[in-house]
Amino acid sequence: MTDTASAPSLKQLALGDLEHELETTRRVLDRVPEQHLDWKPHAKSFSLGQLATHLTQMPFWVTTTITQDELDVAGAPRTEPLDTHAAIMRRFDDNVADAREALQNADESTFGNKWSLKAGDHVILSMPRLAVLRSFCLSHMIHHRGQLSVYLRLLDVPVPSIYGPTADEQ
Repeated sequence: MTDTASAPSLKQLALGDLEHELETTRRVLDRVPEQHLDWKPHAKSFSLGQLATHLTQMPFWVTTTITQDELDVAGAPRTEPLDTHAAIMRRFDDNVADAREALQNADESTFGNKWSLKAGDHVILSMPRLAVLRSFCLSHMIHHRGQLSVYLRLLDVPVPSIYGPTADEQ
């Protein structure tokens, strides 16, 4: 028989994963050089500033996933790229604080409830909140953080430790 008394709750699992990834993302964002915010590795790519700004929004999506039943992106204003390193870090930290508070205050039953991402009448995805936190929020953040680490490497900015030492931090 399995002892479930010591098993972590869904909320504890969500918080543990989130904390680790947020700390790592903050380390990478902190290396973004302000003088290169307009730089792009390719014409089809985000600029460094656009990518960094996009990463600052990921914790906001955690908050939205926990506190709302859906997000309708139809007609939502586009987020303008932040234009200073300080603004990038401030936005990220503010959104992280809100995400932590939303998760701390969430009822355990919330994590199994459906959440939907919509564009008007079109449902882009609809899954339990815990699955949205894992895929749409965390995995999406990790994906873009990986892109950002490549941008830093191409700009010859030392890449911080992510899941272990980098060539710059041994």
